[in-house]
Amino acid sequence: QDYLKTVVPSQLLAERGSNLVVINPGSMNVRMGFASQDVPFNIPHCIARHKNDAPKLSVRDQRLNCRAGSTHNAERERAYDIIASMLKIPFLGEVSPSENQPLPPKMGRLDGLSAQQNKDDSILTWTDVMDKSIKTSTSIERSVNSDADEDPSQSTSDDGNKPNSEENKYKEMIFGEDALKIPHSAPYCLGRPIRRGHFNISQNYSLHQVLEDLRTIWNWMLTEKLHINPKDRHLYSAILVLGETFDNREMKEMLSIVLCDLGFSTAVVHQEALAAAFGNGLSTACVVNIGAQVTQVVCVEDGVALPHTALALPYGGDDISRCLLWVQQRHRTWPNFKTDPMKKPIDMLMLNKIKEGYSQIRSGSYDAVSVVHSYEHEKSVGHQKTRLSALSVPPMGLLYPRLLIPEEFPPPPRPWFQDCDDMLEDTWQTNDGLSGNGGLGAWDSYQMLPTRVKKFDNIGLVEAIVSSVLSTGRVDLQRKLFCSIQLVGGAASTTGLAPVLEQRLIVAFFWHYLR
Repeated sequence: QDYLKTVVPSQLLAERGSNLVVINPGSMNVRMGFASQDVPFNIPHCIARHKNDAPKLSVRDQRLNCRAGSTHNAERERAYDIIASMLKIPFLGEVSPSENQPLPPKMGRLDGLSAQQNKDDSILTWTDVMDKSIKTSTSIERSVNSDADEDPSQSTSDDGNKPNSEENKYKEMIFGEDALKIPHSAPYCLGRPIRRGHFNISQNYSLHQVLEDLRTIWNWMLTEKLHINPKDRHLYSAILVLGETFDNREMKEMLSIVLCDLGFSTAVVHQEALAAAFGNGLSTACVVNIGAQVTQVVCVEDGVALPHTALALPYGGDDISRCLLWVQQRHRTWPNFKTDPMKKPIDMLMLNKIKEGYSQIRSGSYDAVSVVHSYEHEKSVGHQKTRLSALSVPPMGLLYPRLLIPEEFPPPPRPWFQDCDDMLEDTWQTNDGLSGNGGLGAWDSYQMLPTRVKKFDNIGLVEAIVSSVLSTGRVDLQRKLFCSIQLVGGAASTTGLAPVLEQRLIVAFFWHYLR
């Protein structure tokens, strides 16, 4: 223990990093790797299981609203016009008079807009769901001989002349991106165990199935990606890096999977915000984590995350991708393809590629040329080169969330919140002497329900950062935090986002302290 207190972190990683596995589960992706690795494996956090009774590909997600209503569309159009006035681009009414008015797609010459060279417009290939097991010639000879005894007329078969033959059957499980590219007609059920920062529990997705999927996905990554044999995992330790949105019981369940099911000798839970701050060499910062489905804002002071500053915003990079599709459809620039990211996971993959390659925030009209693919038919994938318009608008939804309409999921059942222990706090005691997880009636008097973070639906990123920083209540700390804001997460790399946030935060800072 004395050695661990005095050792330099870089030396500790060099000595023990090869036996230390870091697991960072998210709503869309799970990141896993050795502590000594520079870049971890980043795999879509999903699994597809073969179902004999499933006529086609199905998804376990139980959404409350899959389509936006008229009220949501009106709010979205107003948000678009506010953004258009700031970016100095045409209003939505000038582009398209009405969403319901049928107009032919806009046509024009594309040679004036050259496609950007570093963009990936490659086609996504369907996953081969058949598991081709090879029969050896010995087994074939046995089957031929047995057939010959029963029916001499069939003693000379085609298989008898071949050294090997293939027997096709469906793969039992498919993981990662391959699971998202399964053909629509394949009899599989796609499960995403985490959605919007919580376990994806519903009537269609039980707690037992969620935990089983988590265990299976993580075990597959440890075996296939990190090449750690299950028999040797007692030689390894794990760091479970978790976001602020997870509830106490969710953290306990994932820790139990790591220790009991996966077989690690020791494990520790680390907060995602602290990991981001320490990774940038900072002990005090306001960490803004823009994930695929949730945006988290947490203030860190002297290496300690301040729980009362934690905010969770129910939107992220996936919502920007779907907003990109909506903007192009309103501009009549999207080809006449039946693109549906809510029902076809492969369409969401395509939209994410387009968003990552072309979306950026800058003033003035910003158009680009991209190849859009259609995955309606499994045998032939159509494609069309098209002009994408108003590409600066979708990422601005992080500042004006009414532009983004996230899909909603049912909350977990109330018995889920009977476990009140806080994994990151000291064990508390109830008045009747029972400890944290004892007594069902203790929940009503427990103030931190049902999650440790405050959730807001309609506030933008700037308002969330200002609210989080000001909630610290100390002017000296607030100034430090305003000068040290860390953007992490996939959508945080959007070109032009950091300058826009910086400019608006400076205005908010001076407005607050000089009023």
